[in-house]
Amino acid sequence: MNYWRSWHFKNITFFVISIIFIYFLSQVESFKVFLIDLGVFGYFGAFVAGVLFVSTFTVAIGILILSVLAKTLSPIEIGLIAGLGAAIGDFMIFSFVKNNLTKELSYLYRKLDKGNHIKDIFYSRYFSWTLPVLGAIIIASPFPDEFGVSLMGISKMKNYKFFITSFVLNSIGIFLLVLAILLIEDKIL
Repeated sequence: MNYWRSWHFKNITFFVISIIFIYFLSQVESFKVFLIDLGVFGYFGAFVAGVLFVSTFTVAIGILILSVLAKTLSPIEIGLIAGLGAAIGDFMIFSFVKNNLTKELSYLYRKLDKGNHIKDIFYSRYFSWTLPVLGAIIIASPFPDEFGVSLMGISKMKNYKFFITSFVLNSIGIFLLVLAILLIEDKIL
């Protein structure tokens, strides 16, 4: 137990364990069916799809739920409600990165980078403004948000600015994705 208290990488360890847990949980067929059935719950299903949309391991399930919802809800409704869910999911990742993970990673950087070369790069004036911009581009894309959220968390962005930015970008991205799903289904059928 004393070893765990002195372990510097508690959050990284929990993160890896949670990824492994989610992976195995996603292999359970009844869990997959439950997630797909969320599509019939309308607005609640859109919210849950938004939360699932932000993670690498659940993005496919989130898109599947969004495609089911696209048949019954308008793209604007889905974009706003799923965007709120995605913003909340992103905010949980952002808080984790901002509050805990950066401390653990800075400990690693201090151990690995004795000459502070990496620190000099992170605090250069060119690098400091590119982190939030790259993070915003990744969040707005249909790709999972973890890396973009991490970039924004490292940049020391304020919580409320991040939440608003994430909500707007995710809402636009999900709206465009739902439109694309409707266009593709219309062309195929």
